[in-house]
Amino acid sequence: MPAHRPALATDLDTLLRTAADRRRMLRWLMAGAATPLAACGGGAEISIGGVGSSTGSSDNSSTVSSCSIIPEETAGPYPGDGSNYNSNGIANALSLSGIVRSDIRSSVAGASGVAAGIPLTLTLQLVNTASSCANLSGYAIYLWHCTRDGLYSMYSTGVTGENFLRGVQVTDSNGKATFLTIFPGCYAGRMPHMHFEIYPTLASATGSGNKLRTSQIAFPTATCSEVYATSGYASSAANLAGISFATDNVFSDGTELQMASISGTPTNGYSASLVVGMSA
Repeated sequence: MPAHRPALATDLDTLLRTAADRRRMLRWLMAGAATPLAACGGGAEISIGGVGSSTGSSDNSSTVSSCSIIPEETAGPYPGDGSNYNSNGIANALSLSGIVRSDIRSSVAGASGVAAGIPLTLTLQLVNTASSCANLSGYAIYLWHCTRDGLYSMYSTGVTGENFLRGVQVTDSNGKATFLTIFPGCYAGRMPHMHFEIYPTLASATGSGNKLRTSQIAFPTATCSEVYATSGYASSAANLAGISFATDNVFSDGTELQMASISGTPTNGYSASLVVGMSA
């Protein structure tokens, strides 16, 4: 895992324990109150795999009939949202020219690096849990994740001057924001994942102080294993062998609302989607 300041590690552990305790308590309360009719409703509907049911079978369907608020998670030590520092000072990718883009595989603002890896198209659909899962348009989503080698641009040794695998998109009329990226790697101590923050508008997506929610995206272990068996992901394969969702310090209390639905192959690339619920 890339090195970071001890203070950040301490803060991260505290945040994770607090978030996990809150989520476990909520899951216990929901389980105790569940009935055959209310198990998927009653103001806290569970959307299996994080993807709510829709009116059609097509992946392009934009109507979500059940949704829950996605768990709040730590942004981790490498957010690049102006909330901490890297070796060059305050790290804020949100202030960079060109950071608003769909294809996040290359760096912007004078940096020229390109992240190698198997292509992954990720679509996040933002819905309002307080209004029958209505689509939320006009919100900004900031997405970031590690390279296939487990490194974070702007922070990790060798890529501090890069800002690839970070980008912002605005949700459309269907509440959707799509990113073209690579399948993330796996570093020691964490299951493969991506981070994202939600902002009320694009104009407000300038720093972490304006964010509405922070969470993470999980990926099926079988797909990760399939990807990591290919050239370039050898270190990720080794790290994946030493971790599981049960021992992951973020996902150990459940991934129902954070597990991406994914299809594709290493040869042709992958497409993934996740319905993200929030109260607006």
